[in-house]
Amino acid sequence: MDKLLLLIMAASGLSAVSSAARLQYYFVYDRKNFTEAQKYCREKHTDLVTVDNREVMKILTNTADLDNMVYSNNSYVSSLFSLSSQSLSDSSWRWSLSDPSFYKPGETEFRQWMAGAPNTGDIGKVCTHMHLDGLWHDYSCDGRWYTVCADVRGSNVTFVFINTSKTWTEAHNYCRANHTDLASVRNMAENEKIKAMIAAGGDYAWIGLFRDSWKWSDGSTSSFSFWKTGQPDNKNGNETCVAADFSQSGAWEDWPCDMERAFICYGPAVPVSKKVLKVKFENKKNLDLNDPAVMEAMLKQLKQKLRAQGLDDNIKLSWRKQADGKVFHKEDKKTNKRRRKREEL
Repeated sequence: MDKLLLLIMAASGLSAVSSAARLQYYFVYDRKNFTEAQKYCREKHTDLVTVDNREVMKILTNTADLDNMVYSNNSYVSSLFSLSSQSLSDSSWRWSLSDPSFYKPGETEFRQWMAGAPNTGDIGKVCTHMHLDGLWHDYSCDGRWYTVCADVRGSNVTFVFINTSKTWTEAHNYCRANHTDLASVRNMAENEKIKAMIAAGGDYAWIGLFRDSWKWSDGSTSSFSFWKTGQPDNKNGNETCVAADFSQSGAWEDWPCDMERAFICYGPAVPVSKKVLKVKFENKKNLDLNDPAVMEAMLKQLKQKLRAQGLDDNIKLSWRKQADGKVFHKEDKKTNKRRRKREEL
């Protein structure tokens, strides 16, 4: 195909369109501690990056340059941090389904705790399951119970009972992969629906309410996490910041905030834009350049070459048809020669 590009000569229109706007991520390989990194990101961009889904982790992992991460493959993954002055018992309960449009005023605060609950204190992340009687109890997220997922369409919701024992994190991942999320309970009517499903299933079940001392510094309420097995462990008693190990797909570890690491900022999305370029190719082999297969192969090679020169993967290339429905037209050399003479005069 490289030879093809060198041998084609014809005039055509190439349209380059950026994909839907998204946040921009900026890797900074000058090592800083958490406070310094956060200050830099807030001054230069928006904040340290917040990771709210697995797709963002894939983007960051594919972008990270391990060779530039001096002494370590760890980079501050985000603005995720635990406020040193906040104990778990002082942190707030929130739903894993955090979309505010799903809740009417007051519905995020609906609770149906059993007597004496919540009462787990500071034992790490704390999650919630519903009993057969419809009352809720806080419990270590490592416990294994059945699960209630939710399929959400606008403000409407359908609950799905999963009679397989899972930890809360496993249940959370399962529901997000196969439905919308773990069930949020907005009112007594929904509580009764879930209660009936759990009673029929014969065992307690996880719902989406949890409490966690880890907070995103930009105020985001995402419940997504990507911890390594056994993390966070706060091994030294002061590991209250988070870094991603990009040698292991960006899995998270807790670290002391004074440790210096490369870091990632994020900024506003780049607006969608479109540019039309006129390109010429030499066609000594007399190929049918308007053959869809030939045009597709040419686009693929063009994108590979442009990517090698730094083209963003969000850019989409397409051929622009002219008035007669064709993309390519053979260049009239006599007409071009006369035009150039007129321009010289």
